[in-house]
Amino acid sequence: MPSPTPHRPDDLVQLLTRAERLAALRLQAVLEGEGCSLDAWRVLALLADGEGHHMTALAQAAFLPPPTLTKLVDQLVDRNLVHRRVDPFDRRRVLAHLTPRGQEYWQRLDHAVRAGWPALGEGDDELLRSLLDRLAATLAEPARP
Repeated sequence: MPSPTPHRPDDLVQLLTRAERLAALRLQAVLEGEGCSLDAWRVLALLADGEGHHMTALAQAAFLPPPTLTKLVDQLVDRNLVHRRVDPFDRRRVLAHLTPRGQEYWQRLDHAVRAGWPALGEGDDELLRSLLDRLAATLAEPARP
């Protein structure tokens, strides 16, 4: 019996890209109904932990260039969803937090997204999360010659 043909890296990249784009389309459809962009949703999701995050960490976690993140956070501040505070441990840094209105908005968004998100099946969501986390960790390691 012949051994299976090994999958090429570009096959995996194609699958990941397709899944990401389809997920983004599904999310955008839900978020547009709530007046929220995908980038704003990512930032609000990060701030929903209540810890407060500095702008550099938000930009990295939301996959946004710093100037784009600053403009987005300015818009969220204008909508009274986010506020900035000086970091008490490093007065040169600013931490972003959700306002009470932002927390309510996030809860509404989160509920709408969860309601519109399909489940893969028993245990599959967690398996996929684990595999993607492992893949990301592996890809983050320096390339070996």
